[in-house]
Amino acid sequence: MPIKIPANLPAYDVLTREGVRVMDEDQAALQDIRPLRIALLNLMPKKIQTENQFARLIGATPLQIELTLLRMTDHQTKNTAAEHMESFYRPVSEVWNEKFDGLIITGAPIEHLEFQDVDYYAELEQVMNWTQTNVQSTMAVCWGGMAMINHFHGVKKHILDAKAFGCFRHQNLAPASPYLNGFSDDCVIPVSRWTEIRQDEVDAAPGLTTLLGSDEVGPALIEDAAHRTVYIFNHFEYDRDTLKQEYDRDVEAGTPINVPTNYYTNDDPSLPPVNRWRSHAHLLYGNWIQEIYQSTPYDIEKIGT
Repeated sequence: MPIKIPANLPAYDVLTREGVRVMDEDQAALQDIRPLRIALLNLMPKKIQTENQFARLIGATPLQIELTLLRMTDHQTKNTAAEHMESFYRPVSEVWNEKFDGLIITGAPIEHLEFQDVDYYAELEQVMNWTQTNVQSTMAVCWGGMAMINHFHGVKKHILDAKAFGCFRHQNLAPASPYLNGFSDDCVIPVSRWTEIRQDEVDAAPGLTTLLGSDEVGPALIEDAAHRTVYIFNHFEYDRDTLKQEYDRDVEAGTPINVPTNYYTNDDPSLPPVNRWRSHAHLLYGNWIQEIYQSTPYDIEKIGT
């Protein structure tokens, strides 16, 4: 089954060219099934790029997915056209009374700020609490994951001396987890962050299970069963050239930055980067969708009850 998105959303043409099945509202209405309602709370500055990345992953499953794009109510983005935001995004204040099978909360490039200093953090706290009554399962990514694990468990984010930047090998610490069905003993994940979550502090918080972790960059994927949430601090969703874009941007701006680890062939930025994570990215998000499908009620209004 395809993912249902507006026919004029840029991701529609991008995914169609890549062979991902997509459908618009009229096509979806012909199928007598209830699609899974998945919302994407997009906190990243490059909204369209992020839409494409997550739509590609959740649209690759055999289930029909209805994607809803969300934004913070009063925060104005500076990097995406206002027309695009007006056409395709709903403020979270409009959906408090709605139910969703799944929610993805993205990262945001604001790691240097304390959570409470982020201008939309009070509303984000409302969102995180709202997931407990109105969302069947949440995937919180990078800064979004750090904010949510801090909100529910008090686990802190710590500033790194140097940016964790590149593609790092992670160990499969819970092979029996349904979220890791089909995973190898280890896998490579793109990492791009100035902060970290520490494993000893995760271990001290009851109810958290680390599924993927790295000796170099710490825990990557954590299950919080009681809150029906999975926290992932790295970027399976990244395209092949996303780290390159970040590296080239910093080099051009004169910002000190190391060549991304284990990313370019022979660590040579003049050579093309290599995608070593795509298959595991599809496995993880496909497993997440499968877990939602098996647990969510057919009557969506019963979510949270």
